[in-house]
Amino acid sequence: MHNSVNHPDVLIVGSGGAGLSLALKLAEHGVKIAVLSKFALTEGSTFYAQGGISAVFDAEDSIESHIEDTLDAGAGLCDPDIVRLTVTHGKSSINWLRSQGVVFTGEETESGEFKLHLHREGGHSHRRIVHTADATGKAVSLSLIERAREHANIDLLEHYNVVELITGPCADGASPIGKRILGAYVLDTQKQQVKTIAARAVVLATGGANKVYLYSTNPQSSTGDGIALAWRAGCRVSNMEFMQFHPTCLYHPQARAFLISEAVRGEGGKLILPNGAPFMQNYDPRGELAPRDIVARAIDAEIKKRGIDCVYLDISHKPEAFIREHFPTIYQQCLDYDIDITRQPIPVVPAAHYTCGGVLTDSYARTDIANLYAIGEVACTGLHGANRMASNSLLECLVFAERAHIDLVKKLPEIAPPPPLPPWDESQVSDSDEEVVVSHNWNELRNFMWDYVGIVRSDKRLHRAQSRVELLKKEIAEYYGNFRVTSDLLELRNLVIVAELIIRSAMRRKESRGLHYTLDYPNLDQSKPPEPTILQPVRLQGRNTYEMGE
Repeated sequence: MHNSVNHPDVLIVGSGGAGLSLALKLAEHGVKIAVLSKFALTEGSTFYAQGGISAVFDAEDSIESHIEDTLDAGAGLCDPDIVRLTVTHGKSSINWLRSQGVVFTGEETESGEFKLHLHREGGHSHRRIVHTADATGKAVSLSLIERAREHANIDLLEHYNVVELITGPCADGASPIGKRILGAYVLDTQKQQVKTIAARAVVLATGGANKVYLYSTNPQSSTGDGIALAWRAGCRVSNMEFMQFHPTCLYHPQARAFLISEAVRGEGGKLILPNGAPFMQNYDPRGELAPRDIVARAIDAEIKKRGIDCVYLDISHKPEAFIREHFPTIYQQCLDYDIDITRQPIPVVPAAHYTCGGVLTDSYARTDIANLYAIGEVACTGLHGANRMASNSLLECLVFAERAHIDLVKKLPEIAPPPPLPPWDESQVSDSDEEVVVSHNWNELRNFMWDYVGIVRSDKRLHRAQSRVELLKKEIAEYYGNFRVTSDLLELRNLVIVAELIIRSAMRRKESRGLHYTLDYPNLDQSKPPEPTILQPVRLQGRNTYEMGE
């Protein structure tokens, strides 16, 4: 560990594809960086991403086609300029990863050139998913970690959880709310100490918020920390009603959060009922390759209508060698649960998978607070709109890491060092004697979010969820005010904010669009052009803290 940890130039919160890409790019310019990881470096969503990264490499494909597919999946809410910006950087992003040591699946042609193998996934009109077998995220994560470990300008700090961002006033015009970032209070979870890290700039790369739901494909780290931190500091948050449910999560009593990649359907996998009958053709002419929101709702409808526990995904009609070559991770994981996917269909259910909304940013990943950036799943860039298209997420991480890098390299020399920051005050709190309250509240929150704010919503369900979240907020605030912080308490405090943001956003949208489907407004609102949902926090009187506004 280097001495720069207490005063890095840039503090990056999160060690996934977005955070590490930015760290490596900045380090090449002599920038001192601290990267915080809440758990081990590999415990972010990037490591578990199976499918791949969308980019145009096929001669029959085109940038315009990728743009069109993304806009179509986003159901009218994508920012076309952001979509074009992101898609046009697909090839260069893949080439940069290869320069960092990531090895993608492909083969040498007769002329000696390396040709990438491309998957096709839901919503894509062409094969354009660059991948490393069915463990792309793992390959990306391990390569970037290895490169970051080698770099003298990068401190990798595992088991650190951010308690709160530290802000101060700034010059007029530098921030719409007149604030700049100064650093953060962080909990060293191994020593149970809160430390202060000052920095010229802070980048949130904390991933999504899908652990707000009972069933999720995400690792334990996905508790919406960056969204809640930015919200409490005064940033706007957008499109939180659009929580993506992946249609196919392995359904097995011992399996937790294991995803069955969309590429299985892309290679011919069929969704069937327990009696073997296919059903997707009844919901969409694209069948299994319809966008995720349609497939997830179809599965949810069949499960509820028939009173069954799950549906099945069957690729056993393909040759065994093909399955084992293309899906080695899925094959082995299912085999561990006595499911041989070369001979048997896979039991699957939908599960919360991706947060399409997040902290509102511009095309350089800048937030409402000067020198505070957000990249990756934590951010709402305008790329995904009302529904993320498969494999556009890692692409967004890479492109916006590059955009933040461009802006930071230009601005860092002009950013004044932060002033001395006060230490964290624990003089008024004690150790908790009722930690069980945290786990009980966590379970209650995830259960009612699944029941009332899940794949299919209604006004009645949302109002029920809102009344419960208000009670939980008060309990958690009281607990937080009286006891020393723990990592579980910080996550719970963040999750309850994220839950409220999702509920408020869903209540505002009086239509069904993309991932937001409500029984009370089952159709698109054609009376006005579609608009993103933007929530603006309100400053509490006399305090440097924000809360939910009406």
